[in-house]
Amino acid sequence: MFDRDVITAIEKVATEAGVEAPALLAVAEVESGGRAFAVVDGRREPLIRFEGHYFDRRLSGQARDRARAQGLASPKAQAVPNPRSQAARWALVGRAAAIDRNAAWESVSWGLGQVMGAHWAWLGYPSVAAMVAEARSGIEGQTRLMLRFIEKAGLLDALRRRDWAAFARGYNGPAYRRNAYDTKLAEAHARHAGHAAAPAPRVAGVAPAALG
Repeated sequence: MFDRDVITAIEKVATEAGVEAPALLAVAEVESGGRAFAVVDGRREPLIRFEGHYFDRRLSGQARDRARAQGLASPKAQAVPNPRSQAARWALVGRAAAIDRNAAWESVSWGLGQVMGAHWAWLGYPSVAAMVAEARSGIEGQTRLMLRFIEKAGLLDALRRRDWAAFARGYNGPAYRRNAYDTKLAEAHARHAGHAAAPAPRVAGVAPAALG
């Protein structure tokens, strides 16, 4: 769960954007697991995940050979494991950045919304460094980055309608139900809005779990 300072920062961005704060808080909480930042070498940094197959695609020649030899790149997804601790993940990204900084940063999912660095141009940032600077600027920066992705992906209307299935499908992919992503969003929204989650709709003779 987020502490009050984090909640206040997310609420501020939501208000400025004209978005319901509990809805944006729900997305941030579910995506981040309720952790807004990690302390790395005494600094507060956004949570990250490194994707070695992204890194592999962005390299060529000797740089790619070097990255593969160091266990930093692979053509196969999930072949480069992420350490459990965020400090170790930051160290991993630092090693990748020593080979190619931009390629390394593009291969990381950043912050509360776990937005891939590879999306920087699509999201309208002048460089991946500018996007990373936003993510590292604090909770408000992380939230602005997440909201920019939501808007660009065409999911803002679903968020405003609290259509959690539509939002989950667009944000988390067609397999979102495997992780009950929509249910988690609804529950988190209800908690932040201060009321009970609405029950699943019923159809005569059909149990809620059978719907959809």
